[in-house]
Amino acid sequence: MATVHFELSLMAVVLLLTPSSGIAADRSSGTKGNQQHVNGVVGAIVDTSSRIGKEERVAMEIAREDLYRYSNQTLILHVKDTDQRKPIRAALAGMDLINTQVQAILGPQTWEEVSLIADICTKNQIPIFSFADTTPEWTTEKWPFLLGASHDNFAQMKAIAAVVQSWNWHQVTVIHEDVGSWTNGVMPYLHDSLREIGAEVSQFVGLSSFASSDSLSRELKNLKREQCRVFVVHLSLPLAVRLFEMAKKLKMMEKDYVWITTHHITSLVHSIDASIISSMQGIVGVKSYFSETGTRFQDFSSRFRKRFRRENPEEENNEPGIYAVQAYDAIWTIARALKGSNRRNQELLEKVLQTDFQGLSGKVQFNNHKMAPTQMFQIINVVGKSYRELGFWSSGLGFSETIGKHATYSPLMNDLEQVLWPGGPRYTPRGWTELTREKPLLVGVPAKSGYKEYVKVEYDRSGNASFDGLAIEIFNATVRRLPFYLPYEFVAFNDISYDNLVGQIGKKFDAVVGDVAIVASRYSHVEFSLPFSETGLMLVVPARSSNKAWSFIKPFTKSMWASITVITIYNGFVVWLIERHAHPELRGSMLHQIGIMLWLSFNTLFSLQGGKLHSNLSRMSVVVWLFVALVVIQTYTANLTSMLTVQRLEPTVTSVEELLKSNAAVGYCSGSYLENYLVEVLRFPRNNVKHYGSAEEYAQAFNKKEIAAAFIGTPLAKIFLAKFCKKFIAAGPTFNIGGFGFAFPRGSPLLASINEALLKVSENGTLVQLENNFIGALQKCQDKEEENPSLSPNGFRALFIITVGTSTIALVIYIFCIASSFSGLTTIRGLMFIIIKHWCYQSKRFSRRVSNVESLGNSSPQHAPNLQLSQV
Repeated sequence: MATVHFELSLMAVVLLLTPSSGIAADRSSGTKGNQQHVNGVVGAIVDTSSRIGKEERVAMEIAREDLYRYSNQTLILHVKDTDQRKPIRAALAGMDLINTQVQAILGPQTWEEVSLIADICTKNQIPIFSFADTTPEWTTEKWPFLLGASHDNFAQMKAIAAVVQSWNWHQVTVIHEDVGSWTNGVMPYLHDSLREIGAEVSQFVGLSSFASSDSLSRELKNLKREQCRVFVVHLSLPLAVRLFEMAKKLKMMEKDYVWITTHHITSLVHSIDASIISSMQGIVGVKSYFSETGTRFQDFSSRFRKRFRRENPEEENNEPGIYAVQAYDAIWTIARALKGSNRRNQELLEKVLQTDFQGLSGKVQFNNHKMAPTQMFQIINVVGKSYRELGFWSSGLGFSETIGKHATYSPLMNDLEQVLWPGGPRYTPRGWTELTREKPLLVGVPAKSGYKEYVKVEYDRSGNASFDGLAIEIFNATVRRLPFYLPYEFVAFNDISYDNLVGQIGKKFDAVVGDVAIVASRYSHVEFSLPFSETGLMLVVPARSSNKAWSFIKPFTKSMWASITVITIYNGFVVWLIERHAHPELRGSMLHQIGIMLWLSFNTLFSLQGGKLHSNLSRMSVVVWLFVALVVIQTYTANLTSMLTVQRLEPTVTSVEELLKSNAAVGYCSGSYLENYLVEVLRFPRNNVKHYGSAEEYAQAFNKKEIAAAFIGTPLAKIFLAKFCKKFIAAGPTFNIGGFGFAFPRGSPLLASINEALLKVSENGTLVQLENNFIGALQKCQDKEEENPSLSPNGFRALFIITVGTSTIALVIYIFCIASSFSGLTTIRGLMFIIIKHWCYQSKRFSRRVSNVESLGNSSPQHAPNLQLSQV
C-alpha cells in the first residue's frame, strides 16, 4: 500500500509539471458563449476504450443537454479518460479534477480505481459517485463522501440460484475474474444463495484479467474432466468473450453443458458483434432490468443511438444499456442537489443523500450511501445473432413472463419460454456427466469396522484388499441398477474414526460406503443416501432371570389380590349374617364368630355348600360368587402356568435416568458419532463414556463390570443380542436416530440417481435377500441352551415354606400342650405354658362341642342340614 501511495505522489508531481502529458485526456463540455449562468462543475472518470465507458460518456452529455432543455440548468462536465487495467491512472485523473475545482466526480467503473480516489475525495470533501458494482459495507465510515451510483446487484445471485433450482441442479462450478473486489465482494453472496436452495459450488475457478489463451485452455480442459457441467460465469465482457471462444474450440458449448452468466456479461450482450455471439449460443443470463417503454426513454434512446453512432463508428450496435441509463441518472442526481444554489462539500453531500426520484434506470434513492438495490432482473437466452427474453425474476416473487399487476409468478422458470441450451437440444441438460474408466469413483470403506457382517476388509499376501459385507453388496447392487455406467473403486480407510472417514469426502474419496450412520452433524459437508438399514439407537444391558420364589402372586396385580380378598370377605360376611340364626354353632364369642366367618368366606372358593345352607338368599349369593371364583381361578391357573414354563429375562437397568443417577459407565461403538450424542444430549459425563470396537469387546467389558450398559445402533444391536441372547437384553425405548447410508459430497449429482436405484433394489426384493444372506441367521438367538419343560421346586419355594411353617407352628403348639402336664418349668416357660394351656383348653372345648353336635345329628335326622354345616 505504501508503494501505491509513493507511485501516486510521484505521478501527481509529474502530472502537475506536465499538464499535457496525455495521462488523462480532458474533454470539457460547457455551453456556448458566456451569457449563461453556470450552476455547477462536475468531473467524470471513464475508460473510453471500453463499451461501458463509451456508453457512459455519451449518456452524460445527453443528460447535460436535457438539464438545460427541461430545467434551464447548466453544468460544466470535465471527462477524464483512464484505463481500467491501470487503477493508478484513475487516481491521477481524480487529483487533476480536484485541482480543476469540480464539485463532484462521477466514476470510475472498478472498485480498484474507486478505492484509490475515495480517500482523496474525502479529504477534499468532494462527493464521488462510484459506478463499481461492489461497494463494501465499511466504506461509509471510512469514506463518507463515497456514494454508490449503480444499483446494488447482489440480488442477482439469488436470481441465478433460482435458475439453478428450476432445473434441479445440485452442483455448479463458478468461473470468476481473479480480482479482489469480485472474489471477496460477490462470491460469498453466490455461495450462500446456492446453499439456500440445496446446491453446492463444486469449485471456484479464478481467471486473471490478462489470462493467456493457453491458460484459458488449460483451465477449461481441467473442468471438462470433471463431472459438473453447470458453469456460472462472473467475468468482465472482454475476458468472457475469450473464454467462450476457447470453450467452443474445446467443444464445451455443445450438448449437456450449461452456461449461466451474471449481469456483467448479459447486460452488454446487446453490444456484442454477430461474429462473437456465435460462440455463446445457448447461454442463459441474468440481465439488469430497466423499463424501455416510456416516452422519456424512447426520446433518450433515439438521441443516444444517433450520437453513439457518430462518435463510435467502429461499434456495430448502438443501443443504450444499463450503464448508460445509470450515468444519465447520476448527472440528474447532482443537478437536483445543486438546484437553487451553488452547494459544495458537506452541504452538497447531504442534499444528494435526500435524492428521491424515478430515473431511467429505476428508483433513484440512497440508502446507507448506496443506490437502492435492484429487485427485478430479466432472464435471457442467447440464440442466433441476438438473444431472446424468456421472462423476469423478481425478488421475493419468483419468475414471470410479464411484469405488472396481472403478472403470474412461479418459483421455477419452467413456465417461461422454452430454453434453447448449448448444442440445440430442447430437453433439459442434467448438469453432470458420467465418470470414465480413467477416473473411477473412489469409494472409502472403513477397514476397522467392529461388525464384519456389514463391512469386511481382508488383505492377501501382496497387500491387496478385498471387500465384503452387507453394506458393500448393497452398494454393488445399487450401482448395477443405475441407468448409466459408473466405474468405482473401493479404497480401505484404516482410521478408526468414522467422522475422519466422512471428512475425507471431497478430498481423498468421492463417496463412503459402510456402516456409516446418518447424523445431522455430518451434513455440514456431506449428504447421505436413503438409509438401507433400520434407524434407531438401542440401550443394551445385562439380563437376569426373573425371581420365581414369589411367582405365584405375579399372575394378579396387587389391586386384583386386594379386590379378591375384599369381595371374598364380604360374601362370607353376608352368608354368615344370613345363616347365623339358623345355626347355633355360628354364634359364640367375637373371636369365634370371626374365625367361622373367614372360614366360610374362603371355603366357598373351593366347594359348593348349597346343601348345608339354610336360606335361599345365602345359596344365591354363594352360587354367583362360585361362578366368579371359577373364572378367577382358571385365569390365575393359566397365567401362572405361562409364567412358570416360559423363561423370562429382566434387564438389570431399565432407563437412562437410572444410569445417570448411579453414575454408571456406558459403552459405545468406536469411531462413531455416539460419544458427542451421549455427552451432549443424554448428559453422560465424558469420563463415564467408553468405546469398544466389536461385539466381543462389549461382552468382555460387561463381564469385567467395566460398563453397566451399552448404546448400539439398531442394526448392530440385533446382531449383538443374537450372539448373547441369554446374557443381555434391550432396555428402555429406542432412540430415533442413525441408520446406515451411503455418503456423497454436498450437491453431488449422483445422489438422486443413487437414491432411485436404492429404492429399486429395495422394492424388487434384492435388499431383503442380501439381509437374509448376511445377517438373517445372525439375528436369531445363537446362545441357545437345552430347554427343560419340567418345573423345579424353586418356583414353589415360598408356598412350601408357608405350608411347612404352618404345620411346624401347629406341631409346636401340640408339643407344648403335651408338655403342660410336666412341672419344674421356669418363669418364662411357665408363662408360655399358661398361654399354650389356655389355647389347648379352648381347642379341646371346641372339639367336644363338635362331637356333641355330631351325636345329636345322628339321633335327630331332621336337623341334618344344620349338623352338616358344623362339620365345616
